[in-house]
Amino acid sequence: MTRDPGLQAERTRLAWRRTALTLTAVTVLTLRLSFGRGAVGALLAAAALLGWAAVVGVGHRRIKAMATCASAGRALPLSALVIAGYAAIGTLLVITGLGSAPR
Repeated sequence: MTRDPGLQAERTRLAWRRTALTLTAVTVLTLRLSFGRGAVGALLAAAALLGWAAVVGVGHRRIKAMATCASAGRALPLSALVIAGYAAIGTLLVITGLGSAPR
């Protein structure tokens, strides 16, 4: 039985798009929680935006590279690092109280 390689590429492309969409939502929520919270909030917002841009850029490059059957290279480790960074941002938001509603 032969497998259609086009389906694998389509699933991977859709997975990168879902990841980008999820990170977009998380970034928007982080920006919302960080707005008006001083220097720490601005730093967390900047880190969230930087992580979002990195994953979206890597995902876009990876989707284009699939057309030429190039290897994943640094795409997966970078994505894992950014996801861990988002977990750290969330933890900092909770620990510092920036994640709570403004008073």
